[in-house]
Amino acid sequence: MLTEHFLPTPATDMGSCKRQLSHGSRSFYFASHLLPSVMQQAACGLYAFCREADDLIDEGSDPRAALDELHGRLDRIYEEKPLYLSTDRVLTQIVHSYQLPRALLDALLEGFEWDASGRSYRDIDAVYDYSARVAGAVGVMMSVLMGVRDAPTLARAADLGTAMQLTNIARDVGEDARLGRIYLPLDELVANGIEPEAFLRNPSFTPELGRTIEQLLQRARALYIRADSGISVLPRKYQPGIRAARKLYSAIGDQVAIQGYNSVDSRAVVGTNKKLGLLLSAITLRQPRELASNEPALAQNQFLIDAVVNAPADAPAVTNNMFKPRALWMLDLFETLHARDRNPGIARHR
Repeated sequence: MLTEHFLPTPATDMGSCKRQLSHGSRSFYFASHLLPSVMQQAACGLYAFCREADDLIDEGSDPRAALDELHGRLDRIYEEKPLYLSTDRVLTQIVHSYQLPRALLDALLEGFEWDASGRSYRDIDAVYDYSARVAGAVGVMMSVLMGVRDAPTLARAADLGTAMQLTNIARDVGEDARLGRIYLPLDELVANGIEPEAFLRNPSFTPELGRTIEQLLQRARALYIRADSGISVLPRKYQPGIRAARKLYSAIGDQVAIQGYNSVDSRAVVGTNKKLGLLLSAITLRQPRELASNEPALAQNQFLIDAVVNAPADAPAVTNNMFKPRALWMLDLFETLHARDRNPGIARHR
């Protein structure tokens, strides 16, 4: 039976998950306290498992074996027979309390594996496939935790996740290249006169590369606009955080544009004063409630939406009268999960 309180997981299990966060992404750990208590614990538990899974795949010598192990753990979690691990016991509570479809976690694990294998993406559809797994899935899972399960709103949540991932890719072109990775569409690089292998050997900015990055950010901007109608139908207590994430991430893309789309020589950063202004506008904006756009989801995100809509579920009532809307936590959630620990030594101390 679902209640407005998070179902009773032993305090030691939840404490272990929170300690894991405090040693990983400190910004998300502290920002998570800004959530309603029921969402705070659910988001922390979900994050802890995802972080542990990412580490296991990314740092091990055999990503396939790590993925098989994680799928086995998920089998037991969904059978309500978790291993004697704090993260697994907490995630068991989450998936059964919120009826979180298994396909969403499977998709995220697959995205982690693609990262670890150094996969590249032949065209924008392939980039969308990747983004659906590492970002769209996060947007849809967070929507489920908020009690949102209708297809139009989930489609817009997936749009927002994809837009954020495209922004990450555009911002991190130089950083990724120095790690031997390219996330830009290979066919667009070639069409703009850039040979991908040569670029990896000597990452340097050219106007042709800038044109490729600009094309990616144009797609991100269109998806941010599509996502706006989905934000307006969320429960009001969640709107400021999601709206802030949207504003702050789109501002990163704007900063890349201001820098002439040169994300090789420097990494776009939104200044503190600009962030504060965006956060204030996100908190104070009273966007008129409207129906989420019925524009079709990206084809690559549709399987995520179907997984939720087609799953029988009685979503829990997520309420907390003490909650006051604040915005920073959502930025850190997407930042940490989407940026994907491309440099593990740095990402663990954000």
